[in-house]
Amino acid sequence: MSSTPLFSSYQGSTGTDEMFDADGGARDSCAFLADALTTLGEEEFRVRAESLARAYLDQGITFDYAGEERPFPIDPIPRVIDAEEWSMVSSGVAQRVRALEHLLDDVYTDRRVVADGVLPAELVESSTYVVEAMRGYRPPNGVRVHISGIDLVRDGSGGFRVLEDNARTPSGVSYVLSNRRAMARTFPELFSQQPVRRVDEYPGRLLQTLRAAAPEDTEGEPTVVVLTPGRFNSAYFEHSLLARTMGVELVEGPDLVVSHDRVYMRTTAGLRRVDVIYKRTDDDFLDPEVFRPDSMLGVPGIVRAILAGNVVVANAIGNGVADDKLTYTYMPDLIRYYLAEDPILPNVDTWRLEDPSSREEVLDRLDELVVKPVDGSGGKGIVIGPSASATELDELRVRLQKDPRGWIAQPVVQLSTIPTLVEEGPEPRHVDLRPFALNSGDDVWVLPGGLTRVALPKGEMVVNSSRGGGSKDTFVLSSRGRPTQGGGAVTQGQSQSTDSSRSEQGSEDLEPVEGEQEPSFTARERERSEPATATAAIPILDEDELQELEEEQGTPDEPGTSEEPDSPEGPQCADGQDTGTEQEARRHAE
Repeated sequence: MSSTPLFSSYQGSTGTDEMFDADGGARDSCAFLADALTTLGEEEFRVRAESLARAYLDQGITFDYAGEERPFPIDPIPRVIDAEEWSMVSSGVAQRVRALEHLLDDVYTDRRVVADGVLPAELVESSTYVVEAMRGYRPPNGVRVHISGIDLVRDGSGGFRVLEDNARTPSGVSYVLSNRRAMARTFPELFSQQPVRRVDEYPGRLLQTLRAAAPEDTEGEPTVVVLTPGRFNSAYFEHSLLARTMGVELVEGPDLVVSHDRVYMRTTAGLRRVDVIYKRTDDDFLDPEVFRPDSMLGVPGIVRAILAGNVVVANAIGNGVADDKLTYTYMPDLIRYYLAEDPILPNVDTWRLEDPSSREEVLDRLDELVVKPVDGSGGKGIVIGPSASATELDELRVRLQKDPRGWIAQPVVQLSTIPTLVEEGPEPRHVDLRPFALNSGDDVWVLPGGLTRVALPKGEMVVNSSRGGGSKDTFVLSSRGRPTQGGGAVTQGQSQSTDSSRSEQGSEDLEPVEGEQEPSFTARERERSEPATATAAIPILDEDELQELEEEQGTPDEPGTSEEPDSPEGPQCADGQDTGTEQEARRHAE
């Protein structure tokens, strides 16, 4: 039980509590936080917590829960990670990303990793995520995982372990940015107690990463767009926020057209060349010429344009093989193979069910283990043995025996806890952490902090929003001095400084103290960016080329419109990855 007044009735979990030790005293890195919150008093703390929740509701920051759009819960008690531990985490995440890059390049080219016996050929050949159309393709700057999210958990000893890799379209960074903005406004005194590293340079870093990926023949500044499935997608808030804070266009499939293996954006001034597309839709819906022919979300011919070297799509098509949870089990070996290094961040112990002896052990211990589908995300399909019924375990046993390739098993990890405000007061709730990394080809930069997800129901171990979870701001502490000014958004023609040494040394990436400029965004979060209407200096076709394309494609529609009906209601997005739209697939199936 804590001796701090606000937390006087708080009793940490039997696992590792990150804020209080076993005797109830605040841990060294969290003492400033416990003192600052206690100084506010419980009544003032709750008033501000309610204000924080209203701010999210007013901004329209939502997530999809059981087919319903709900405000995304933010807990007012932040998570704290000290500088030394964060240095280890960020190094481990960067190492992981570099190994994933090597793996994906190898899978789509030489497959040395298979020939050398490190990765079984059956794993690659049986993966539903391998896209044969991309065999032999190498991006201009060699990067396939431009944006990644590596999910981490603390084990019983307090150390971080990797739970899964997200190299397709990891979502959630918008909550990191929004959480910090809301916390800085609601609890400004927390940032005056300890130097907290900033997160608002992420859009500038992202824009630079995408520009660095542009085709070699790009003239002038590369034109970058964010491709969204549309406003009914549950991650649409994030798509819109990132487009605005980067100062680029937010487009949907009908806003883009391919001609002569080049991608153009429909604008009120004509068709303009696009160099880099940050896709936030599933591969299966991206190009009806290669994937689902009934998809209305993608761009016909975009794969041809990619293979011709005329456009880059981030993240690369076919990255899903790196997300495969069976691939995950080989990551320690892959790090040693490609990098000649020992893993900095270990995996959670995992059984591969393809191995007969492992499968036999798992089947005997189903009631003790967590069993996951290798292609699952967002907590879907997971069976937690200790809380499953006998009927559920019997049904699971049949599925495992029928399709051992489709499943892995892990021990129940006693996730760490952090005080979380509930009606009765602060109580321990389980958390995980998703750091986000950006790979420019020259450097892997890890956003200080990442997304802390918290399981709000008491005793719940699955933190995903699809299971009713929420989030916390993540404070990464630094021992460096404070900056003299805050940061802001960037535009297509102006990016923030991204000198990697500046961030790693912490010389200018701390949150401003009270009275200094707060991080800001360029527009209201709920308002949709109209695609392709800007008049920035983007290469535009000359009169003859424009006439030729218009004759071939028809006169461009108004931006953001098409002859297709509105997107179906409720496209689903798993917590870990954006998806094209399951609703669309069901509609066409019907």
